[in-house]
Amino acid sequence: MKLHVLLVLVLIAPFCRGEAGVQGLPLTSQTLRNPAPYIPPQCYTRTDGVDGAVHNPCYVCHTASRRPNYVNDADLQLAYDFAEPMLTNHWRNLFRDRRNAVAAISDEEIRAYLRQSNYFNAEGRIAPAARLSDLPADWDANGNGHWDGFVPDVWFNFDAEGFDRDPEGIPTGWRAFAYYPFPGTFWPTNGSIGDVLIRLGPAFQRDRAGNLDRSVYKTNLAIVESMIREEDVPIGPVDETALGGVDIDRDGRIGVARTVVYEWAPLEDRVMWYVGQAYDLQRAGQLHSAAGLYPEGTEFVHTVRYVDVDESGANRLAPRMKEIRYARKRFWVDYAKLAHKASAEVKEKHDFPNRLRAVRGDLESGVSNGQAWAYAGFIEDAAGALRPQTFEELVFCVGCHGGVGANRDGVFSFDRRLSSDAYRGGWYHWSQRGLEGTPEPLRRDGRPEYAFYLERNGAGDELRDNEEVRQRFFRPDGGLKADALARLHDDVSYLLFASPERALALNKAYRTIVSEQSFVEGRDARLQPARNVHDTVEQGQPTGVETSVLGF
Repeated sequence: MKLHVLLVLVLIAPFCRGEAGVQGLPLTSQTLRNPAPYIPPQCYTRTDGVDGAVHNPCYVCHTASRRPNYVNDADLQLAYDFAEPMLTNHWRNLFRDRRNAVAAISDEEIRAYLRQSNYFNAEGRIAPAARLSDLPADWDANGNGHWDGFVPDVWFNFDAEGFDRDPEGIPTGWRAFAYYPFPGTFWPTNGSIGDVLIRLGPAFQRDRAGNLDRSVYKTNLAIVESMIREEDVPIGPVDETALGGVDIDRDGRIGVARTVVYEWAPLEDRVMWYVGQAYDLQRAGQLHSAAGLYPEGTEFVHTVRYVDVDESGANRLAPRMKEIRYARKRFWVDYAKLAHKASAEVKEKHDFPNRLRAVRGDLESGVSNGQAWAYAGFIEDAAGALRPQTFEELVFCVGCHGGVGANRDGVFSFDRRLSSDAYRGGWYHWSQRGLEGTPEPLRRDGRPEYAFYLERNGAGDELRDNEEVRQRFFRPDGGLKADALARLHDDVSYLLFASPERALALNKAYRTIVSEQSFVEGRDARLQPARNVHDTVEQGQPTGVETSVLGF
């Protein structure tokens, strides 16, 4: 399935292998070997099975969107709507046989590798930040001798409320939250495990006098969550007088509030107000608030890790990171501009069906998704140290985070945060507590979300070759096992966790991609060549799916 994106064809070079830089190009190169790396490998999935059944993993991304996401791309469940340059699948790592390479890596070797941190160095400093302080010349995109991009500053030192602190005990502003992993690729059983942290701008963390105030910050996070979810959000008791006299619970008086009550109808002069210093900036028009949108200055960090397995068989975050992914909302874009951009893309696609999307940015400043967000990140070099992602490697991010109907203001995780009745109200890091024992999430229609995915997709991954999930959940006739679904309903880890053997094999497979530095040809760990993926497709080729389904 193709992301509903378009625009201008950028410079394309032939695929080449080499050890200098990445596949023979310097890290600062703006060249794209893949004409449209924002179209992920999963979009080439064969939806028709050998048994004649039609499978639909596409609905989770391509769906009828909620405003202010105006993409509305549920039609892409029905056909491969690719521009001409993308009719050939450029994700060649999908088709490589890595079984011999995996067999050559011992269990002891890969365990030692994934349990050695590449984020903290021997002195306990943040390794990529230390390298950036003495900037390598081949990382300097603008040639000014100074790194002007994101410097990793999370210490992974979380308190009981999920707040991160540096070694001196000073808050970094980052807060971890537990969330339901998005269906498919992002499940540990499919090769990677990760976490997400949020940070609002400094004004959201301070009271009106400019002092750091945790109560103010927690309340503002709840207000942002309320706006994103468009629903009430329970909070711990807070004194509305101390927060600047904002009636957070909408009860008509200033007192003790235990809920952020959602009410947003700006045409009727009913809006949501932040608290603390952010309130004054919002009143002055320097900060904004709207349903479904994050305020300017919002940041996310997402680390993608190797899958470690503890003595109980639970999947855990490995100390070694595959990637650090970072997003920052740089400025405010209102509904009208977002709607205009979406309609302009529809017209462009109609008038010039073979134009591709133009993406701005570089490895230092990050790349733009065209909706006010910049995306940057780090990834392993051949030796396993974290290096900046190249322009092409970053362009990979912007399709899903700016061109599909499923996300919420470009983000997939925060509106999937565990509810307030979860452990610690859902504000904790996966290193503090894992997924085991977490009940299955429900769709808006009340159906269990993960079971619905298994039913519609007929597998536990988009490429339909996770045999472990198949054996655990599916009968020989393709139907789902009732006892397995009952267990999943009470504990999502029964589906999401990989066995120790599978986790080790996938870790080894990914390590071979790292050694090759072939990320531009695909980052998915494969144990064998993909069987359910198209090598080529025809323009507008039907998928066999006859009716689009909602992804939520």
